[in-house]
Amino acid sequence: MIKLDDIKIAVIGLGYVGLPLAAEFGKYRPVIGYDINEARVNELRHGTDSTREVDSNDLLSAKQLSFTTSLEDLTDANFYIVTVPTPIDDSNAPDLKPLESASTSVGQVIKPGDFVVYESTVYPGATEEVCIPIIEKISGLNFNKDFFAGYSPERINPGDKVNTLTKITKITSGSTPEAADLIDSLYASIIKAGTYRASSIKVAEAAKVIENTQRDLNIAIVNEFAKIFNIIGIDTQAVLDAAGSKWNFLKFKPGLVGGHCISVDPYYLTHKAQEVGYRPEVILAGRRINDGMGQYVATQMVKKLARKKIHIDEAKVLVMGFTFKGDCPDTRNTKVIEIIKELQSFNINVDVYDDWASKQEVKEHYGIELIDELKAGYYDGIIIAVDHSGYKELGIDYIRSLAKENHVIYDVKYVFAEGETDLRL
Repeated sequence: MIKLDDIKIAVIGLGYVGLPLAAEFGKYRPVIGYDINEARVNELRHGTDSTREVDSNDLLSAKQLSFTTSLEDLTDANFYIVTVPTPIDDSNAPDLKPLESASTSVGQVIKPGDFVVYESTVYPGATEEVCIPIIEKISGLNFNKDFFAGYSPERINPGDKVNTLTKITKITSGSTPEAADLIDSLYASIIKAGTYRASSIKVAEAAKVIENTQRDLNIAIVNEFAKIFNIIGIDTQAVLDAAGSKWNFLKFKPGLVGGHCISVDPYYLTHKAQEVGYRPEVILAGRRINDGMGQYVATQMVKKLARKKIHIDEAKVLVMGFTFKGDCPDTRNTKVIEIIKELQSFNINVDVYDDWASKQEVKEHYGIELIDELKAGYYDGIIIAVDHSGYKELGIDYIRSLAKENHVIYDVKYVFAEGETDLRL
């Protein structure tokens, strides 16, 4: 078995998860970052990260980090870390194609004595049931004899500059006790917050998937509270503030639940549950509530416009924000698109503004043309869909100046105080 000092890492997938990991390890040992996206690799070679997770100084300080799109460049590595996306398909079933492709790549370069660790979120059992057999088939090597594996789930929070990689406890696991020791020691060498060694790969996989499932359910119940309170006619945040005066009240807020984790991971768990004969109820109910919030927001806006005698057909609405969360350029699985589609179904003209998002990416993946400039006195309604800090800095008076005299401002993310806007979630 390889020794800690002899480990040479290859990180496969250089997105929000893989790049911070590669950059941190690259400060201390040889690391090769691999991605199939040539444009992504080229920007990293020039010291730029479009995800804004790693700044140029951190990239420069990773003296032993290099980047490639060629599998042949990974043959010198002996420790492979897979950090590719694990999305869902149109039927909300796990889409393991990126993971299977990455496993095929590992199978082509792995050698006797090497390790592979997966960080991508999966259902319990996926590493050993899906990924490892692919590596065995491609490489001709035997698991736990010729090579070893582990699972260490990512806990990156995109856009969070406080709870960064080294400050979050890292769960580790390995396919044998000796493998688990080495994997834990490697991660412990960079994680200042320490590591937690799970008893098995399946336990580590399950721990990760329930983290986001629990958060999803907590947001779902608050979203349901918001719907009830809106009917009653009381401010949801005022209720949450009052309830939050008790020490054990969980302080979640209502909102759109998108992104590559919270809105996706519960479906991995429910898929596995159904596979083994259990029909989950609470988890899927929470998903239904959260998946419907975009449509709910749009409907609330339409109702408010109608109550203010604003003609719905061909009304002009500005949606401020398109990314799945504030101060983050990530648009994956953003639920803002659901607001836009629903508004358009009423024949409303929708402009979308977001200076954090990539115009090219939004156009390519969603067919939406982001606007470059805000128009004064133009809109019948404005929806503040994302809490980018810049929106609060603009101020409510400026945002109102973008609308006609008779208008509706809907603050979905509580950017402004109660009473400053016409609607809040």
